[in-house]
Amino acid sequence: MRSLAILFAATALSLAHVGGALAMDKDVARRVALGGSCPGCEFSGRQLVGANFMGGNFVNAALVGTDLRGARVLGSKFNGADFTRADLRGASVLGTSFINANFSNAQLEGLEGQGAIFTGAILTGAHLKSSNLQGAVFINAQISNGQFRGCEMQGARMTGVVATGADFTDAQLQATDLTNGNFEHASFRNAQLQGARLMGAQLEGADFRGAQLMAADLRGVDLSRVRGLTQEQLDHACLTASAELPPGLKGKGCHQISIHVSPLNMHVPGMSMRAQGMDVHTKGMDVHVPGVDMHTEVDNDDDDPH
Repeated sequence: MRSLAILFAATALSLAHVGGALAMDKDVARRVALGGSCPGCEFSGRQLVGANFMGGNFVNAALVGTDLRGARVLGSKFNGADFTRADLRGASVLGTSFINANFSNAQLEGLEGQGAIFTGAILTGAHLKSSNLQGAVFINAQISNGQFRGCEMQGARMTGVVATGADFTDAQLQATDLTNGNFEHASFRNAQLQGARLMGAQLEGADFRGAQLMAADLRGVDLSRVRGLTQEQLDHACLTASAELPPGLKGKGCHQISIHVSPLNMHVPGMSMRAQGMDVHTKGMDVHVPGVDMHTEVDNDDDDPH
């Protein structure tokens, strides 16, 4: 039988056996804590509001439509888990791994997800408005039509994502790595993209009205069908003089600098977590972004960034 430790901070509810976790009623005590190992556990449709998942292994668990509002998921593993239509508004998932998990149409507004790993995850149509995703990893994730309005995503790694129609309006995307991502028809209105890397990105129909592009690396990107670009934005960005641009705009090139985003350190009582930092090599201007620990220095090496 799977091992699953179940602890209750409230004394109103007790279980006769630990193994009863797999046959719990739909309504679960607000302050239940789940840990240990329970691969493939069935939690679909359950009420787990405010539950604590501490360092557990819940690989391939089913949480379809589960109510996890305000839950604390710390240092746990939910790789391959199914969160389709789940409600995680206001939840905290610091340092948790969701590799290849499915969050299709999930409610994730106000999520605290610093350093969380969503590599290969499906977040199609997911709502993450005003979430904190600093240093989170979305490599090769599917986030088309995802709602990231007002999210804090400084230093996030989003290489190879499919984000067609995604909404990053007002998002904090300083020093994010967006290389080789598909952002066709995505919105970056008023987004902060200082020092972001977009090399190899697909941006047809993307909206950049009001976006801050200081030192953003746009070299080799076809911008001819991007909406809302102005000459002032391009004057501060990094792109080649031969860049494909909308009519009337031109690229002016840039000078090499290096931007370092420090690793994200998080301390949770009883648990220590550290998210990997990143080095962004771009061309442009020395830039300081409030709210992000960034170190910039001049680099006279003319080689391409790596």
